[in-house]
Amino acid sequence: MSGAKASEKAPSANWILQHPTYQQMKELNVGESEQIHAAFLVYMDLTEVRRWKEVSCVKSLDLQVVLLEAREKDGAPVHTVLPLPVHQSLCHQSIRQVLDRGFPMLLCAVASDSTLVYQRMTDGLVTPDPPVGPFEDTGRRQHRKRRQHR
Repeated sequence: MSGAKASEKAPSANWILQHPTYQQMKELNVGESEQIHAAFLVYMDLTEVRRWKEVSCVKSLDLQVVLLEAREKDGAPVHTVLPLPVHQSLCHQSIRQVLDRGFPMLLCAVASDSTLVYQRMTDGLVTPDPPVGPFEDTGRRQHRKRRQHR
């Protein structure tokens, strides 16, 4: 009898397939099981590691993928996250369709070893933030000054 109890308590090797959120994603009927798996890994990262709020699954009818919508923290704007296996290609029109949803977008590349890489996508070019820290100008100006003093 103790053997039966031990097997009941042992976690299943396929716990992902039994997770309620994974089941919810499968019910969206988006064709690609790899994309569903990628979306689930990103979901777990956002909820359990990064502690994002209000993470939900949404089906993109045009792209036939599972998108995630979430907030970084309470009161923050909603972001759309597009989980994508690294070997799957993406065209400009697909990115445009996600951006047209009206929320800031994150593209998340999901590697076969479950490595996740997030890339913030924007509508147009964004000027980078200026560098932070104490920097010395060791560029061409110092060389000019030396030449003038000779």
